[in-house]
Amino acid sequence: MLLPVFVPVVFWAIYHYHKDRHLPEPPLLLLVTFLLGIGASWLSRGMYLSLDAVGLRFDAVALANESVLGLLAYAVLVIGPVEELSKLLPFLLIVLRFREFDEPLDGMIYASFIALGYAAAENVYYLQFLTPVEALGRGFAGPVLHILFASIWGHWIGMAHVEGRSITNCAIKGFATAAVLHGIYDFIVLLEPIGALPVAGLMIVSIWVWRLKLMHVMHLDAVAANESAQPSTTDDSESR
Repeated sequence: MLLPVFVPVVFWAIYHYHKDRHLPEPPLLLLVTFLLGIGASWLSRGMYLSLDAVGLRFDAVALANESVLGLLAYAVLVIGPVEELSKLLPFLLIVLRFREFDEPLDGMIYASFIALGYAAAENVYYLQFLTPVEALGRGFAGPVLHILFASIWGHWIGMAHVEGRSITNCAIKGFATAAVLHGIYDFIVLLEPIGALPVAGLMIVSIWVWRLKLMHVMHLDAVAANESAQPSTTDDSESR
């Protein structure tokens, strides 16, 4: 029953480790980051429960049938911010302290592993409500969605961190962008689960293409920087 959760986790973990092949992060740190993502899912649940305690948590499915504007507001102002903030906090408080966090691509890699842990815990919870086919579909789709949205703030914060700039503005802008896009996606899917698939799919593909190109450019830049830092054999022989 857990295969729909673990198979995608292994697949996406290997995928991102390969993408970071120039200076791969230590597997142990990636595992720690994945576990932080699982912890983030519990943090997210706590945030939702706190909203429930003050009467600000609503049934999104019921809102979809009762109020379009209500669903939009809830998705953009609650669902997106709560889930992205729960993933962002361990990234800011713990991951940025890793000594191995030393190149721009690392921001996306570590953010992706937090998102992967978050999605895995979320999918384990939803297994009890899904058929095997639905569980398999969610098993692969859930990690993709969380990885894409987390990559937005992970990229901006990672760039600022490696370049020695203040991360405050980047964290705010990245978080706000990811939270709004996350909320809009959930709004579309909740409002029209079937009819909205083309629109939601286009949104996800667009972010994925942006991410893929950006990761490729950062990989080439890292390789070029490493090669330029290496003394050539000609220079060595001339110096001797």
